[in-house]
Amino acid sequence: MRLAKALLAVFFLTAAAQAQAQSALQDILSSGVLKVGTTGDWNPMTMKDPATNSYTGYDIDVMTQLAQDLGVEVEFVPTDWKTLVSGVTSGKYQITGSASISPARAKAAGYSTSYFSLATVPLILAQNADRFKDWDDLDKEDVTVAATLGTTQEKQVKEFFPNAKHQIVEAPARDFQEVLAGRADAHITSNVEAIKLVEKYPQMMIVPVSAPKAPTPIAMLLPQADQVWINYVNTWIALQKERGFFDELGKKWKLLN
Repeated sequence: MRLAKALLAVFFLTAAAQAQAQSALQDILSSGVLKVGTTGDWNPMTMKDPATNSYTGYDIDVMTQLAQDLGVEVEFVPTDWKTLVSGVTSGKYQITGSASISPARAKAAGYSTSYFSLATVPLILAQNADRFKDWDDLDKEDVTVAATLGTTQEKQVKEFFPNAKHQIVEAPARDFQEVLAGRADAHITSNVEAIKLVEKYPQMMIVPVSAPKAPTPIAMLLPQADQVWINYVNTWIALQKERGFFDELGKKWKLLN
């Protein structure tokens, strides 16, 4: 019996040691590089400048600070929404920028604790303001609502507007471009991005709906089985929350929370 207990203890210690050795945290510290998957198409969270291949945004600041606190360099790895999860599971990068928490993604990848939340609103051309005043006005057979493949909004358009036509576009194309081009009547996005889009394209407007839909926390995606790495990131997030880092960053990028 004692031998069995001793062997069992050795087994668990060995398993723990192997988990530690296999953690992305150790890979990051050994290589000196934190690889972050980011789409570069979500203003103000992550924006890519094609001329310089550089990134700016809320997520970029978060990951730059995380890398600094780890004592390593940060490398931003281009990805898109439909491959965001597979990039984590395949080891292409060790973490992503902000992503909506969803049960579908959680089947394959792990999440950090949340540090921000958003909600969904519809956008249209301002010239159609009299036609669309609330959610029900968009759920009609003669209305086309756009979304980007692989995003949370792709599923939401089908849920929110079962009677409307759905225009699903694939990155690097974006759903709001369909509205600007007249190929769709509306698209839906986070309240965070909606404000930035209206600032950039004054011909667009947010539909003055009675209330936004689907309030959703956002978090970072990480390898699902790597509890060592997840624990480190969660500890870092908790500490930065207490220090006001996320609050200050929210003010810098004019996020609504």
